[in-house]
Amino acid sequence: MSIFSENYITMYYRLLSLTAFMLIGNLSFGQFTGQVATNMSSGGAAQGNTAGAIAMLLGPISDATEKRTINWEEFQGSPYTSNEFNPAELFYKTDKIGNIFYRHNALNEEIEIKETKTQQGIRGLNRDKNIIIKVDGKPMRFMTFIDKNEKTMNGYLTQLVNGEHYDLFKRVHVKFTEGQKSPNSFVKSTPSRFSQFTEYYVQKKGVDRVDELQQKNSKLFALAENPEQKQLLKAFLKDNGLDVDNEEDLVRLVMFLDRNS
Repeated sequence: MSIFSENYITMYYRLLSLTAFMLIGNLSFGQFTGQVATNMSSGGAAQGNTAGAIAMLLGPISDATEKRTINWEEFQGSPYTSNEFNPAELFYKTDKIGNIFYRHNALNEEIEIKETKTQQGIRGLNRDKNIIIKVDGKPMRFMTFIDKNEKTMNGYLTQLVNGEHYDLFKRVHVKFTEGQKSPNSFVKSTPSRFSQFTEYYVQKKGVDRVDELQQKNSKLFALAENPEQKQLLKAFLKDNGLDVDNEEDLVRLVMFLDRNS
């Protein structure tokens, strides 16, 4: 079936309403904590049958030269979760737009995309909560969530569990620490560095709130709705030798909680 089938054309014209969002794609990044002004979107000619639809989901092109000339080797770490562009599927709500290559700038909370891995231009997706990229079948989208300090945040979350009662999300974010020049020959200079952190968030179905789930047994047990459910969860953790600090084990625990809710 052609990508410009009747259903796709209907969706395509609906995407035209996203044009307004293109004007605000390069939002002020002061709203995100611990960030430096390195968010830059650059562009190249779109190619392929999906080019028109993908273009409607993109932010503006800006500071292309600066982005291409930053020498990341002068820093420790990286603002990206992966410096490589990796394959993903691009959706708007439940409608698939096409296949892309992406990388996540976890410092500025930006998704950079290419239509092909060898494409020279880089574009940035708008922070529209209806835009989803699926990586290895796991949906990733821009969301609002609340951290352990009760601070409301915005950023990209990847869904690990889509349960009947509970959803579990993963967040990878990066903090920037500026280097310090040596004041004298006896003290070493420290380079600027990017430090990567991983957090997990949980949402109970029917509740319009996504909260950080700290990786502690007591915090996990607090999700239980009654003493019986809590005891089941404790026994499952102990009998299977699970560790909430391990992502695979945390996923198993949340799935068990979901099945027994």
